[in-house]
Amino acid sequence: MRANFKMQRLFVTEDLRADTAIAASKDQFNYLANVLRKSEGDEVLLFNGRDGEWTARIALTGKKRLALHIEQAVRPQPAPSDLHYLFAPLKQARLDYTVQKAVEMGAGVIQPVLTHHTQSSRINAHRLHANAIEAAEQCGILSIPNCHEPIKLVKLLENWDADRRIIYCDEAANTHNPMSILQSVKENKRALLLGPEGGFSDEERHLLQSCAFVTAIPLGPRILRADTAAVAAMAVLQATIGDW
Repeated sequence: MRANFKMQRLFVTEDLRADTAIAASKDQFNYLANVLRKSEGDEVLLFNGRDGEWTARIALTGKKRLALHIEQAVRPQPAPSDLHYLFAPLKQARLDYTVQKAVEMGAGVIQPVLTHHTQSSRINAHRLHANAIEAAEQCGILSIPNCHEPIKLVKLLENWDADRRIIYCDEAANTHNPMSILQSVKENKRALLLGPEGGFSDEERHLLQSCAFVTAIPLGPRILRADTAAVAAMAVLQATIGDW
């Protein structure tokens, strides 16, 4: 069943069951009452990443409090996406953008990776999670990706599950077309790795090329910013061997 984009969607942490009610948080109250100007009896959609999507009606319970009365399930909970998105962190505004786009395009795991040319090693995991929730609310996604703490590239590769193929974007590839390379990937479990603005160092490229579970792909003849490359790579991967 397709998402209903005519109704406001909210992520909640509580269990969702018919004929129960949950209290809206202060932020949710402000958003519903002051930003959207919602009133008593208005309908919204709720999801928690576990119980599917449910309709609920707003009930004012105080001057600055409201409850969400859960009515009925409208979409079942799908299986979570198995695609891992691995990326070298960018500066904050562009980092927010890439996380949101990764969620929109099917990432089930968000993993920052620290490389030699990483622009910023300080990552706010709470902000990553908040951006993932915002993207899910806006795009009808019912599963919230797991957002992990940053890890160094060397450590990531040392502990990697060899049954999961890492596909990384290599600006030094000797071809421009990623399609035939992706079509040769047989593993059902996959991860996409994006490097920093300055690209991977020679040492890192050698390390990646030495791993049997890693495949390099190009992204065409043009030089792309890291946030643009992330969207392009995700689109190519999903269209070729993903769930599109």
